[in-house]
Amino acid sequence: MRAILALALMLAACSKSSDVLEDLPNSSLAGAPREDVPETRLESSLIRPVIIGEDGPRLDACGAMGQAVRVGAKGLAVRAAPFADAKETARMGEGDRAWVCTRSLDQKWLGVVIAPPPVEGNATEPADCGVAEPVDRKQAYPGPCLSGWVSSAAIRLIAG
Repeated sequence: MRAILALALMLAACSKSSDVLEDLPNSSLAGAPREDVPETRLESSLIRPVIIGEDGPRLDACGAMGQAVRVGAKGLAVRAAPFADAKETARMGEGDRAWVCTRSLDQKWLGVVIAPPPVEGNATEPADCGVAEPVDRKQAYPGPCLSGWVSSAAIRLIAG
């Protein structure tokens, strides 16, 4: 009986592993270019709102202001959740500003509210997004400005 089991295990070990790749659906593993692959379930459905008010009801809803640095010509991806596979919702250019409201547990991602261009006539002060004053409790950012998650390595704190 042991000999039969050993023979079966040896034959199984000799099978061609490349057959598995040929049997996979059209994906980047099967040799298809990444652009041709449909969105994965992870990319299409993963959303984590940016939380404001984490510092309590006596401090601003978002405690710091940051600026995108070293983002290159393509800019910094703003994502729907703090994961590289999350859907991209926008891009920040070099020097663009955002309020930093929260961080991921691993500190690799910042939850930000992106500051729109400054109001005409006041080039130093960004438009109001409702995060520069206290809120009564921690909550998901309700708008009106764009919010999302960016890599913490590409944001330099400039205030707060």
